[in-house]
Amino acid sequence: MKKKIRFMDTVLRDAHQSLIATRMTTEQMVPILETLDEAGYLSLEVWGGATFDACLRYLNEDPWERLRIIRQHVKHTKLQMLLRGQNLLGYKHYPDDIVETFIQKSIENGIDVIRVFDALNDMRNLEVSIKAIKKYGGECQCCICYTISDVHTIEYYMGLVQKMIELKVDSIAIKDMAGILTPDVAYNLVKAIKAVTAIPVEVHTHATAGISEMTYLKAAEAGADVIDTAISSLSGGTSQPATESVALALEGLGYDTGLNFEKLNEIADYFKGIKEVFVKEGIFNPKVMEVEPKTLLYQVPGGMLSNLLSQLKDAHKEELYYDVLREVPRVRADLGYPPLVTPISQMVGTQAVMNVMTKERYKLVPNEIKDYFKGLYGQPPAPVNPEIQKKIIGDEAVFTGRPADLLEPGLPELEKEYGQFVDSMEELLMIALFPQVALPYLKRKKDPFYDIPEQRVELYV
Repeated sequence: MKKKIRFMDTVLRDAHQSLIATRMTTEQMVPILETLDEAGYLSLEVWGGATFDACLRYLNEDPWERLRIIRQHVKHTKLQMLLRGQNLLGYKHYPDDIVETFIQKSIENGIDVIRVFDALNDMRNLEVSIKAIKKYGGECQCCICYTISDVHTIEYYMGLVQKMIELKVDSIAIKDMAGILTPDVAYNLVKAIKAVTAIPVEVHTHATAGISEMTYLKAAEAGADVIDTAISSLSGGTSQPATESVALALEGLGYDTGLNFEKLNEIADYFKGIKEVFVKEGIFNPKVMEVEPKTLLYQVPGGMLSNLLSQLKDAHKEELYYDVLREVPRVRADLGYPPLVTPISQMVGTQAVMNVMTKERYKLVPNEIKDYFKGLYGQPPAPVNPEIQKKIIGDEAVFTGRPADLLEPGLPELEKEYGQFVDSMEELLMIALFPQVALPYLKRKKDPFYDIPEQRVELYV
C-alpha cells in the first residue's frame, strides 16, 4: 500500500508574494481557478500574508471580494490563509474584538483553513485566534516558526507542540520562512511530533538556500502529511520548490500524492504566461531566483535580503551590505533570538542597517524596537541582552503579560469614527488594519472622482 502525502500549492499567495511582490491581480487568477480546483491539491493558499495590503495599496482591489470570487470558482479544494495571530495581517497587535471579528468574517467569506503564527512563538499571542477559528467553524493550523539558535532545540519545539495539542488545534505547520530547515532537522522534528500526536503535520519551506527538495524528502520519510509547493512557473528562488518536480519524485519513491499531472501541466502553462507579463513590466527581478547559501549562514529570509539591499541602495550605501548581514545575527542575539518573520524580520533588519550606517550600535532605535524591549510584542525565546535593554529603555518596567491585555476593544471606536464611510463589517476591518490605504480606497469606491483635484476655471470679462 502506497504511503500518502498531500500538497498545498502557494501560487495564489506565497509564490507571487515571494517572487513578484504580491502583484498578481484577481483578474489574472480567475481563468485558472477551476483547473486548480481539479488538480488534486489538499488545499490552496489564496489569502492572508501581504495579499490584503497589496490589494488595497497597489491593485485598487477589494481583498474580501477577491476571496469571495475564488470561493465561487473553487468548490472542492480547501482554501487556506496565513494569519499573524494577534497581528492579523498588519504589523502591530490588535484588540481581541478585532481579531475575533476578522477571523469570523474570513471564514464567512470562504476560508476553510487558517494557518496562524506568532513571530516570537509566544502561544499567548495565539490563544484568541485559535479559539475564534474553532468558534466559527474553521480549521486551525498552528505554526512552529522555525529558526536556528542554541535555544531552538527539538525539545524547545516540542514544548510548543504540547501547548498546541492542549489547545486542540487541527493541524501543526512547521513554518520555515527563511528556507533554513535542513533535511536532518526536518526528519527529526517531524518524527518527534508524529511520535506524540496523530494531529496532521504540514511542512513549509522556501527554495532560497537550495536544499528545499531534500528537506521535503526527509520530511516525507519521517511521516509528514502535507508539504507546501508552488506550481513550477512561479517556483524556486525565494518561492517554494516546484509542485510537479517534487510530486513526480515522491511518486517514483512509492508515495501517493493524489495529484492530476495533466491538470498540473495546464496550470504551469497558464502561469508561464502570467509570469511573462511581470517580466516585461520589470516587476519580476531575476535576482529572486538566485540560490543563496548565505541564507543558511545568516539565517535571513530571501525577502529580507532583498529588502536590506533596497534600503542600502536608497541610502547609496550598497557597499555596507555584508556588514549589515553580519550585524543581523548580532541584533537577533540581543533581542533573545526571535525567528526572523514578519514583523520581527523587518524590525531586526532596520536596526541592523541603522547600527552599521551610524557606526554606533543602537544610537538610533525605531519605536518598534523600544516596544519590543518593553515586552509589548510578547516573550522572546531567550532573555534579551540586559545592557542593550538598559541602553534603549533605561529603567522602564518590562511588561510580562499578554500584550493584547493592554488594549481596549477597538470596534466601537472605529464604528464611531468611520461608520459613515463603510457599508459592511468587512470594510470597517479594512480600515482597522490599513487605515491609510483603506480609507482612500473606500472613498474612491463611492466617488471615483473624490481625489481628483478640482479644476478652477477663471472667467475674464
